[in-house]
Amino acid sequence: MKRRTFVAASAALAASGAARGDNHGDKIRLGVIGCGRRGRNNLRSVLRLTDDIQVVALSEVFKPNLEETLKMVPDAKIYPDFRDLIADKDIDAVLIATPDHWHAYMSVEACKAGKDVYVEKPVSVTVHEGQMMVKAARKYDRVVQVGTQQRSGKHFAEAKDIVQSGRLGTISFVRTWNYSNLFPEGIGVPPDTDPPADLDWDMWLGPAPERPFNKNRFGVNPYQYAHFRWFWDYAGGMMTDWGIHLLDIVLWAMAEPGPRSISTYGGKYALTDNRETPDTIQATYEFPTFVCTYENRVANAFSGGQPGYGIQFHGTEGTMYVNRGYWEIAPEVRRYREPEPRVERRMEAARGESANHSTDDHWRDFIAAVRNRNRPVCDIEIGHKSTAMALLGNVSLRSRQRVDWDPVNETTENKEAQTYLRSDYREPWKLEL
Repeated sequence: MKRRTFVAASAALAASGAARGDNHGDKIRLGVIGCGRRGRNNLRSVLRLTDDIQVVALSEVFKPNLEETLKMVPDAKIYPDFRDLIADKDIDAVLIATPDHWHAYMSVEACKAGKDVYVEKPVSVTVHEGQMMVKAARKYDRVVQVGTQQRSGKHFAEAKDIVQSGRLGTISFVRTWNYSNLFPEGIGVPPDTDPPADLDWDMWLGPAPERPFNKNRFGVNPYQYAHFRWFWDYAGGMMTDWGIHLLDIVLWAMAEPGPRSISTYGGKYALTDNRETPDTIQATYEFPTFVCTYENRVANAFSGGQPGYGIQFHGTEGTMYVNRGYWEIAPEVRRYREPEPRVERRMEAARGESANHSTDDHWRDFIAAVRNRNRPVCDIEIGHKSTAMALLGNVSLRSRQRVDWDPVNETTENKEAQTYLRSDYREPWKLEL
């Protein structure tokens, strides 16, 4: 081999080896921060990919969550403080599956420490946090995959291609929704108490405001995802918990960076629990060529014959419905009376089924990006745009204002809305690059 060729090949091999953790063999060494229900769901996918990735470390503030996770990875090293896990130079990448209010800080710190990141959605609780995450990923040249795993669903990609092919005609309206019925008690009204002895409540709160422990604010539940989602300090309700999944597909299929105006209405009208986020909400997003809505009802599950969640793309030639199980096209029917009675359909009904395990494939995509130093299918910039769209729905609701938005520069002139685009961290936490 010529010397120049050898040097170039050696450099490339060294770079790829460092990216995939070749100091420890051929596997990417993963640390898990947040061992709750969603963290363990991700871990199940990771454990199906053991030829490529090895779970070597865990960090969790609630002992029962840690004990459950250790049953899955008994040899993993335990870090009581996640900062020590992030600082460990023998760890190549981290999974961040904590409550939402931790996502930005941990992701930025992991990037600064040279770690690649798989972070659950939504990426942040404010637009500013998401912007900082994008800057950190670019500044430190890290791979950051966002856990909106529908981007790795083959039938979602098919649906996106159908929209972009023009097959549905001109799309002027897109509808997204989640409906359920928890009336009347919802998640209940437990009193504030002392935190359990096996929980580090102060660390759980982290950068969020200091609050007394409440069972619902903490929210761990053996039968549901944790209820912290329904409190503004830590999350954004169904808008950011589920709406982001649906709105992400809309941005992808319609090839838009974000809406140019947002108007949201809703409130807590029916439930009697202590949640802060709405039980009824409708957000309307205006784009240059179409309108998109997101609706959520928590006290009425009627969906007019449709499933309880999904997306509908309404085109001049037909309507496509898509959820995690399938996509389906219903053709538009035109009826004419003159010059003679006739019915016209310009396309045929069609259906496509889900064909893969999207979370597994989302992790495969992350692993490939770590090895090859490419941007993953849901790079942090994509995940931030989708998160921002959901967050802006809440910004309009909470400010009681229509928000005019520049989706490229991510700015608004609306003073009331600006107060919800960022928030101060509780000392000593600081979000810094």
